[in-house]
Formats: sequence, structure tokens, C-alpha cells
Amino acid sequence: MMNRSFFGAATMVLAGALSVAAQRPLKVYISADMEGITGVASVDQLGPTSFEYGRAREWMTAEVLAAIQGARDAGATEFVVSDSHGNGESLLIDKFPSDVPVRIVRSFPRPLGMMEGIDSTFGAVIFVGYHASTSSTTGVRAHTMSSALLTRIALNGTSMSEAGVNAAIAAQFGVPVVMITGDDAIVDETRQRLGPIEGVAVKHAIGFHSTSTLTPEVAQAQIRQHAKTAVERRGQMKPYTMPRPVSVEVSFKNYRPVELLGYLPNVQRIDSHTVRFSARDMIEASKFLEFVTSYDPTLTP
Repeated sequence: MMNRSFFGAATMVLAGALSVAAQRPLKVYISADMEGITGVASVDQLGPTSFEYGRAREWMTAEVLAAIQGARDAGATEFVVSDSHGNGESLLIDKFPSDVPVRIVRSFPRPLGMMEGIDSTFGAVIFVGYHASTSSTTGVRAHTMSSALLTRIALNGTSMSEAGVNAAIAAQFGVPVVMITGDDAIVDETRQRLGPIEGVAVKHAIGFHSTSTLTPEVAQAQIRQHAKTAVERRGQMKPYTMPRPVSVEVSFKNYRPVELLGYLPNVQRIDSHTVRFSARDMIEASKFLEFVTSYDPTLTP
């Protein structure tokens, strides 16, 4: 028969372990774009000179705040938010809570692009305001990284959305994507790729420039609810791991960037519009993508 001192010691050890677990920070990474935000349908909302851009910034910020609150409802204690639309300066940072640690990544370029600041200390990733890939025939504002320059990005031969590329970057650090918001096209596309993650379709895609949208208040309530569930379910989600080395293919609308990139000894021109780069991992792949979409010899300062 076990004596009572054994059970007492065991109980104290268990209580101590639970206490440590309860105090361990739960960090959530949020990457936010604008094309998939409620109400956004055209260039009228997407740039600083557009008549409804100011309102779209408010909707975008409110949806990120809803995701933060939902994650907090599930026990999240720290956040990094990547402001990832356009110039990377769309979120209204003075609206963010001060009673929980939040850091906001702003402006470009960044080595990890829309995932700058992610590392292995995070427990989950949430995508807010995402859009379908450039190969989508239905998604609102569908493109991958650059609607002006590119027609396709592929990793290891598979065409990717920004959500796919960014999920693979997160997986480099062992972190799963647990939720995505945007139109129905990107929610469906991402679930097919990543599995049954939480998804909030805040609008239905009618065409590239048109949508049937929820109202902001309704969408924010759904985002908060699903963010809570997503963080609670994070143990069921698997990182979207990309086998290494990573073959990165980029197809351009124009000939000249492909010709010039083909001059580089580590870049192969595989057809008139496409180059291929073999990356050691997703960090190197991300840096290559950031370079080909951002470099301009006239850049200053």
C-alpha cells in the first residue's frame, strides 16, 4: 500500500507542472492583408489616394483586433502583427490594446515578407484579410504577391497563393496556420491545401472587382468567435512543411526581368516568362521572392 507522503509529493509535482504551463506565454502571429477584408472589392479601397482607403484601414484594423480578442479569449498572451498590404502601413496602430504585448511589423522590404517576425516561439498563425491566388478564376483581387508583375509562383511545382507561401514559411519554424479570413475563394483554397483550419468567409466573390459582402460588425463578431476556436484547436493543426531544397518558380508578365534574372548563376530561365531558383529552405525562398518583387536599381536612399 502506497503511503500518503507519496501521493502528497506527486500532487505537489503535478500542481507545479500545471502552474508552469499556465504561466507559459502563448504567442500568436497575425499576418494581415487588405484585399480580403470585409467590404473591399476594388482599387477604390486599396491605396492611399483611393476615396475609401481610410475606411478600409478602419475595417482592416477592426478585423485584426477581433482576431486578437478571440485569441485572447482562448488564452493567448502575446502577439506580433504583420501589416502586410501595399506599403505595409495600413493598420491604425494607435487602436491596438495596451494591456497585452503587441508588436506590429510595418513597411517593406523584409526578409520574410508578410511573415517577418515569425519564429519557433509562436503557438499559432492567423491570416486576416487574405485573397485568392493569381490562378483563381473567381477570387476578389486574386493575385500572388504582385498583380502588376507576376502570373504565377510555385513551390516544388505547386502553384501557390500568398497563404500557401506564408504557411510554408511558418512551417519552417514549426508553427501551424490555424485560421484564415477573406473571400470564399481563398478560404476554400487554403483549406484544401492546409486541411480543416478555421475559416471566415467575410464575403462571396462575384468577380475580380465585385463581391457580396457581410457588414463589418457581423464579420468582426465571426472573426472573434473563430479565432478563439482556432487557438483552442491549435494542437490539431499541422505545419505546412515544404520538402527541401525548395524549388521556387516565378512567372512574370514581361520578358525583361526574366532575361536579366537568368544572367544570375543560381537562377535558371525555364521558359520565356519563368525563372527557377533552388532554395535551401523557406527562409532563402522568401528572400528570393522579396528580391524579385522589390528590387529596382533606382531605389533610394
